[in-house]
Amino acid sequence: MEEIAHVYARALFEVASERGTLGEVREQLDELADAMRAHRQMAVFFFSPHFSADEKKQALDRVVTGADPAFRNFLQALIERHRMPVIFRIRAAFDTLVDRARRVLPVQITSAVDLDEATVRHLGDTIGRQTDRVVEVQSDVDPQIIGGVVLRVGNTILDASIKSRLEQLRKQVAQA
Repeated sequence: MEEIAHVYARALFEVASERGTLGEVREQLDELADAMRAHRQMAVFFFSPHFSADEKKQALDRVVTGADPAFRNFLQALIERHRMPVIFRIRAAFDTLVDRARRVLPVQITSAVDLDEATVRHLGDTIGRQTDRVVEVQSDVDPQIIGGVVLRVGNTILDASIKSRLEQLRKQVAQA
């Protein structure tokens, strides 16, 4: 399923890129996926094999109004090929492609206490300079890490938390 999602996401990405509508298509895909997640009956209808493709297309015309023509065609192709259940994975793959094209690097900072805005911005700026990418920083608080920070930069995790250090020390003592 993951590979199918990437194929469809790539196709949508290429069409939207050619037309210069990446932002608009991304927003519309996000809205549709969020609506399906929020309204279970809507998702069941579009995912169910009990309804015909024509019924789903008619419903799509009522649900998705004012959308980019390429996006509407994309959704109709998903319906015709019975691929609507993959919409959430397509969204994730599409977001990754857009972020990569815009050179956006997601960074998540987790700390035991709430960090001030200047510290979060400084960490984001430093990572951005080192990676030569545009950084989108999200900061979270998790008291269970006791102290220090855990940085998730893209797919890489740097765990400089006290909890992690204590766990490493515990393992070393247990081995000795």
